[in-house]
Amino acid sequence: MMTPRWPKLRGWDDPAGNDNLAVAETTGYTFEKRSNTASGESDINQPASDNPYLRGRLAPWPMEGEIHDVAVEGEIPEQLRGSYYRNGANPQFPQLESYHIFDGDGMIHAFEIEAGRCRYLNRWVRTERFQLERNEGERVFNGLLSGLPPDPRSTGVSGNAANTNVVWHGGRLLALWEAGPPYELDPNGLATLGVCDFDGKLRREAGPGSFTAHPKIDPKTGEMIFFGYNLAPPYLNYGVIDPTGRLVRWIEIESPHPSMLHDFVVTDRHVVFPVFPNTFSPENFSKTGMPFAWEPERGTHLGVMPRDGGADDVVWLTADPCNVFHFLNAHSEGDRVTIDFCRFDALPLFGLESGLPRLCRWTLDVAAGTVHEERLDDVVVEFPRIDDRIAGLRHRHGWFASSMETGEKLGGVGVFNAVVHHDFERGTRRHHQLADEDFAGEPVFVPRSADADEGDGFLLFLAYRGEERRSQLMVFDAQNIDREPLAKVLLPHPVPLGFHGNWRQAE
Repeated sequence: MMTPRWPKLRGWDDPAGNDNLAVAETTGYTFEKRSNTASGESDINQPASDNPYLRGRLAPWPMEGEIHDVAVEGEIPEQLRGSYYRNGANPQFPQLESYHIFDGDGMIHAFEIEAGRCRYLNRWVRTERFQLERNEGERVFNGLLSGLPPDPRSTGVSGNAANTNVVWHGGRLLALWEAGPPYELDPNGLATLGVCDFDGKLRREAGPGSFTAHPKIDPKTGEMIFFGYNLAPPYLNYGVIDPTGRLVRWIEIESPHPSMLHDFVVTDRHVVFPVFPNTFSPENFSKTGMPFAWEPERGTHLGVMPRDGGADDVVWLTADPCNVFHFLNAHSEGDRVTIDFCRFDALPLFGLESGLPRLCRWTLDVAAGTVHEERLDDVVVEFPRIDDRIAGLRHRHGWFASSMETGEKLGGVGVFNAVVHHDFERGTRRHHQLADEDFAGEPVFVPRSADADEGDGFLLFLAYRGEERRSQLMVFDAQNIDREPLAKVLLPHPVPLGFHGNWRQAE
């Protein structure tokens, strides 16, 4: 067991003297400093704002840096060899009053693990908008909820924040948004290499390039399958990247109406495009003050397309109105598609009464044109993950960020205080609950070996320690998360709760 060694954190304007914390850059925030009760050392706290998206567990971190050898409590399993990358919104110049968590600049946090030790580093994605604002020394792009006209300085500059997901495919590390093309990063130092338009083909086919933040990687073919949504008809596009990173397929699909589609469904035989009644249009500003409106009378539409089919082969089925940010997985049996997902009653995060996310299942009978919905559990769950080696196939195991309690604590973003494991074959549920004031991010599964059984491996997630205002990477035996963690990688600073990440196995 390694003895924890906390690099001293003296404040963002005085990084010199830290033992093994190398600070690269800071921004022009006004930050409050408070004494950390756990260590007695000076601590960067949060921007001077009452905006809940800029405080506590969501407060942006204003520094880039590297820790060459992070303190570890417990023992990191020797089988863990690779890098865990996590993306999230981290604005360098937030619009304090109207800032929304979707607005922030993408920041990648990397944990490189080898022989039981861990190197940590973090970098902003140098998008066009980031570089413009860095050069101007202030915010230029308005947020989703600002209601302000565009700043003339932003004319002709992409608003792509690259802040939602980060995936490894075809020898590239890609930072993803859902309204623009990926940004490619150096997988070792996280330097931004530029926009990835797949040798120009994405730009030629799609103009600016609409690309989901949740592509699916087929474990058998190695293909990366993606979609995009747009404000203009036909509203949807679909594409396939081959294992070498070449765009080999692109089609446009007519959708019932423009809607925010954050995630979609892919099996070994079908693709399902979910269109929810969260309409997405500039006209909504006059009605709701934001680009989204909730119109439940439109219902939910599920467009089912054969993997080898085209736009004319899409069959649209209808379901009860709801909203889904994330799907766990799906599989096909003949003309039936079974889909497990985290269901909201309405669109969350925009002031609507959306209810709390619950694990549900759709069974689609394409031939009969029917959709059957059932609830699988009453526990609040989100950020679902599987063993990615069986993506698109029948799954046994699923892991989720969760809350094992209800009430006021669930009134905001990043409120999950537990992780949950479902064994669907046995019908069992296990969970690990964090301490008071601690919060869990998305769990990521890593197999013990390439040929290990489904679910045999490790579960990684970032936890925010509220009392200490620090974060740590938790490592669990994936099928025994109700036991103590195998290891905790102890950062000396907080990482704001973010969105999505993935594991890259060492070669």
